[in-house]
Amino acid sequence: MNSLASLTIVSGGQTGVDRAALDFALRHGLPHGGWCPRGRRAEDGVLDARYQLQESTSRKYAQRTKWNVRDSDGTVVFSVGRELSGGTLFTYQLAQQADAPVLQLVHQQGDRESQNVAACAASLRGFVSTYRIQKLNVAGPRASQAPDLPRFVEAVLSGALLPSSTARAHNS
Repeated sequence: MNSLASLTIVSGGQTGVDRAALDFALRHGLPHGGWCPRGRRAEDGVLDARYQLQESTSRKYAQRTKWNVRDSDGTVVFSVGRELSGGTLFTYQLAQQADAPVLQLVHQQGDRESQNVAACAASLRGFVSTYRIQKLNVAGPRASQAPDLPRFVEAVLSGALLPSSTARAHNS
């Protein structure tokens, strides 16, 4: 796998999955970036300056989504079910149309959640390694659509990208 230090987390800054990825990067000292709508627009107001995103020329979410897919080596899309909708579906389709690497990770709640986290972390680790991802675009539903997803995103990113989490998972 590529060195963690060389991986940049990219997202559009929306609440939910996007913000969980950026918060993960900040907590672990990873470089982060990406495009957000002009005015740093998000569901909860203006995106905080601590998130080092560039403003696109449009206030619409579609432009920043296109630019984040374009400027990344691969995209991981988190979802609650297999069926995608809205901006999450748009992101997935853009990556497919660009013939860019894209991975969907589905959150399954319940008794097997920890196994789901471990399996998704392994899938993401393999994806990053196989495609030699240096800039990973992280996308998925906003917080109002999937309020429990950010915790899952954090767990999967930790399991996939932090060496100590990987070691702990194998020693459990």
